[in-house]
Amino acid sequence: MLSAESAALVRATLPAVAGALDEITTRFYATMFHDRPELLDGMFNRGNQAGGDQRRALAGAIAAFAGALLENPGTRPDQLLSRIAHKHAAVGVTDDQYTILHKYLFGAIAEVLGDAVTPEVAAAWDEVYWLMAGALISREALLYQDAGVQPGGIWRPWTVVERRTETPDVVSFLLRPADGERIPRARAGQYVSVRVCMADGTHQLRQYSLSSDPGDGLLRITVKRVTGDNAGPDGEVSNLLHDTVREGDELLLSAPFGDIFLDDPVDTTTPVVLVSAGIGCTPMTGILAHLAGLRSIRRVLVLHADRSPADHALRTETHDLVDQLRNARAVFWYERPGAEEPAARTGRMDLSDMGLPDNAEVFLCGPLPFMRDVRGQLLSAGVPARHIRYEVFGPDLWLPGSTA
Repeated sequence: MLSAESAALVRATLPAVAGALDEITTRFYATMFHDRPELLDGMFNRGNQAGGDQRRALAGAIAAFAGALLENPGTRPDQLLSRIAHKHAAVGVTDDQYTILHKYLFGAIAEVLGDAVTPEVAAAWDEVYWLMAGALISREALLYQDAGVQPGGIWRPWTVVERRTETPDVVSFLLRPADGERIPRARAGQYVSVRVCMADGTHQLRQYSLSSDPGDGLLRITVKRVTGDNAGPDGEVSNLLHDTVREGDELLLSAPFGDIFLDDPVDTTTPVVLVSAGIGCTPMTGILAHLAGLRSIRRVLVLHADRSPADHALRTETHDLVDQLRNARAVFWYERPGAEEPAARTGRMDLSDMGLPDNAEVFLCGPLPFMRDVRGQLLSAGVPARHIRYEVFGPDLWLPGSTA
């Protein structure tokens, strides 16, 4: 809990700090990477830095955590902490790195806010930081223990057993451990990081959802080529995988992590609704495959939106999996319908006549504008917010509890 003295100071200064967080985090990253360039080699994704996603995610996390401490002093924001801890574990963050981050973050706060940062104010925000860092360090230690790895020791070589083209810009890689050992425990809906060496010798990493049943002895990731625009550059890791990785090659993968997964495999009553758009179908296909492998009798509703049937990755596999389940059905929306899917709907996803099952566990993944829109539709349809679980590819710019 935040002490009463610190809480008063944080409450008084939160508007000023929150208003300057973008400038603070910009300066923080610039200074830290200038002094510690090795952190850009295999820890931080350059694309997320260039597009500003990492900076905005950090600013949002700090503001959300401080706000939660003030609004509910006796309660930790566990959902927020869980999301961040899994992201950190998936890139191998260790507890000593929190001291490095503290040094540069508080240096940036002092530079940006100047005289407003009195010793008392600095001490209050220091308390906020170490409350958050301490909670994350504890959670990450448990995640490493659960994964059977040493803190930060998440990497393991995997062999590409098969490369399969799904659409013109999406490929799947089927993988098995190169060392012949058993695959680590994974839950349907989780992700792994892939770490590769770029042409300039710098290592970069990216997270990819497991797109098949993680219990079948192999892992599969499905990768979309990323073309840059004004919001960010081309996807370095994704495009390298597309261009260079073939059957028989080795990839360096992390242990599986992620806080959005199918909870109880023996649950036979809770309905499941899988909602996605674009490449957001990948964790949903993994969950669907797991349900099919269990011969689940749950009611399952698969909802997906895409540009066209030809652009819809894993479309045929989704149909096959739905057909294997007793109480499942799928509904697709396409901007450009095609003869391949005569029953598909046209345009954006509209849930107004879906007849969503009561008390369903809803999984949501896709572009942020899509998720905001669909989450609003789900809430309007009476789905409790606590039943809507979402996955974001990359830094989380849509934190739990946000008003978006």
